[in-house]
Amino acid sequence: MPYAHINGQRIRYEDSGGDGPPVILSHGFLMDREMFAPQVAALSPEYRIITWDERGFGETEFDGQPFTYWDSAKDCLGLLDHLGIEEAVVGGMSQGGFLSLRAALLAPERVQALVLIDTQSGVEDPERLPAYRQMQETWLTHGPVDELTQAIAALIIGDPAVSEAWIAKWRELPREAMMEPTEALFTRDDITDRIGEITCPAIVFHGTADASIEMDKAEALSGGLPDSRGVVRIEGAPHASNLTHANQVNGPLLEFLRAI
Repeated sequence: MPYAHINGQRIRYEDSGGDGPPVILSHGFLMDREMFAPQVAALSPEYRIITWDERGFGETEFDGQPFTYWDSAKDCLGLLDHLGIEEAVVGGMSQGGFLSLRAALLAPERVQALVLIDTQSGVEDPERLPAYRQMQETWLTHGPVDELTQAIAALIIGDPAVSEAWIAKWRELPREAMMEPTEALFTRDDITDRIGEITCPAIVFHGTADASIEMDKAEALSGGLPDSRGVVRIEGAPHASNLTHANQVNGPLLEFLRAI
């Protein structure tokens, strides 16, 4: 199993290899690299696809220290360094999008294009934050109990048939390991005023049934990116649209990658 020692973490990743242009994909909160299995299958015949587990998730060995999505962006860029990749298409879903936007701000010369899935440039909705904080407290105190995991799965995945495998993964996560990833999520900074600095081509995918980040946030993100190729509305898709509605995502994604 491939690991890379980056910024004090032992990061688990997968690399499809090959001579195609590289694309690195970063997962959403509580997910891991396997959420991009449908994209790896669809894209790897033409592209070199790298997926990885971010701090606190999957098989990455996380040091448990406080971090921000700027640190996660440096992890992403560090993984490219480890693989000897100077420039790549950088993409991500939800928190993977948060770090991808920051990677483009930190190292614009290394980000050929952005793929942004059910994400935004702003902070957590203050009206929802108390409920999310209660979820955090329940997890840290009692662990991923059934009522909590069902509520989270409904927010992220929607489809019970798909949720079951992910809930099983959540039950394996160390309870205390959720403290710093949730803090990074809830206290992230607002970079809306800076996205105009990102001049590479970008595409925004967003589920019409996303209950975590509304469509207007996707429209605003696309509108603020100077070379956005628009918003691809994924009809009926929840927050993890690339996982649950892969067929609606993969076609437009391939078209975008071929065009750039």
